[in-house]
Amino acid sequence: MSHERVVTVRRACVRGHGATLVSVVLALAVAQAACGGETPEAKAPQSPSPPAEASPIVSLPKEPLAGGVAAAPAGGEELSGGAKDSYDKGFQAWASGDLKGARAAFGDAANKAPRVAGPHYSLGCVLERLGDTQGALEAYRAAYAASPKYEAAIGAYALLLARTGHAVNAEQFLNDRRAQMPESVAPMVFLAEVKSIEGDSPGCQLVAQQVLAKQPDSKEAMVVIARDFYRNHRWDLARYALQAILDGAADGSIPPRDQGNPPALLLRGLIERETGQRKRAIVDFEQSIAKRPDLFEAYINLGEMKLEAGNASDAQGPLEKAVSFAPNVALAHLDLGDCYRLLGRPGDAKKELAAALAMDSTLVGAHYDLGLLYLFSPSVPGMLGQDDQLAKAIQELEAYKAMRGAKMSKGPGDDVDELLNTAKRKQSELQLKKQAAAAAPAPSAPPPSASSVAPGASSSAAPASAGGGPRAAGSQSPPNSPPPTSSGAVSPKAPAGGIVRELPK
Repeated sequence: MSHERVVTVRRACVRGHGATLVSVVLALAVAQAACGGETPEAKAPQSPSPPAEASPIVSLPKEPLAGGVAAAPAGGEELSGGAKDSYDKGFQAWASGDLKGARAAFGDAANKAPRVAGPHYSLGCVLERLGDTQGALEAYRAAYAASPKYEAAIGAYALLLARTGHAVNAEQFLNDRRAQMPESVAPMVFLAEVKSIEGDSPGCQLVAQQVLAKQPDSKEAMVVIARDFYRNHRWDLARYALQAILDGAADGSIPPRDQGNPPALLLRGLIERETGQRKRAIVDFEQSIAKRPDLFEAYINLGEMKLEAGNASDAQGPLEKAVSFAPNVALAHLDLGDCYRLLGRPGDAKKELAAALAMDSTLVGAHYDLGLLYLFSPSVPGMLGQDDQLAKAIQELEAYKAMRGAKMSKGPGDDVDELLNTAKRKQSELQLKKQAAAAAPAPSAPPPSASSVAPGASSSAAPASAGGGPRAAGSQSPPNSPPPTSSGAVSPKAPAGGIVRELPK
């Protein structure tokens, strides 16, 4: 089964370990920085000033919408009465993937308790997932305005600015916060993360080292170090940091810092998938979402791996969860659309794939999956017929080929030329069949029966000849003989290949 797969999710939230491991990891990081490193991932597009309205949707291969801070909402402990009831309702909605319900409930809690930071922050998390960048920024601002030292909101605000192309503004904001909060290392941790998002890995590592010099056991700084290593494909270093979090020292001298940390499990699963350790990756993805059901990246990866194994039925649940928790992520819709196609649900598949392209027009895999959908589905809603459907299949596959490049390397999608030939052959066969049907003569009308003779007419009257004229006198047809055909008429035969052959699905 061929599937175009875009770049796997490139983010995870991790925690760090103690000073002993910090020294080793930082020494390795310094050596890596001195020797250069791999090219970092593509950054979100830059723009001169903060957005005035919701920013364009950014798909996961560029930079995920959910950052290291925007995790499960927290902060309802200071609430009471109706505000607490609304907040609890919002948290339940969030945990089940009902983001619209969570938005309404958190908004109500924020209105009832405007001076409490938690509901504003949680509302910002939901709005960020829904793609309302400006609304999320305003909610985060309201949270740290209500509580100037509310670090989660400060970090969420800065990271959202950075991910939407405003890293300069994010750095300025965090430097201002450093001056206002000299006792806290949190602004420096977030600054390191911003630099990593920008693609400035040496700068990220330098700031993280400064944090650890002040606070050697800062788990948050180790989060940034591990995530930056992962972003830059330095998987061995990222795995080493994760080992300290999840497993501890190999000799047992240092216990694991947070053995069941869901984001750390997610990140380790991503590395295991990249390095071909599929079974371990599945275990880590499943364990991460068992503890944190909002980790949509784990759902996406689980669904993709099950699709790759040819098990669309098992992929459906995780991918539907991914879309519910991340409705603004194009990759989630792409994978779910492919899943629906394999399950024989062409209408739903078309809807999800169209949604993916609407969110990210550069998502080349959506054109490939649409080509498969139109080529092999018996009927796709909205198409006028098979000829229309085949023309659409050719259009989508040619769009995929043009975006991917004329030369295909061996791998997912390298069968596009074969698929195009199949679509064009089926299109030609359908045209030949239509031409043969149009060229076939109309069948001759049978002679009238005796019961259909008009009253008063002689029942012995001779029937009309096949040529339409009267028969010669005394010429009669033998009883029960079939009506004669016109002279020289030959029964037409369908041309070879005139029947459309259905390829196995």
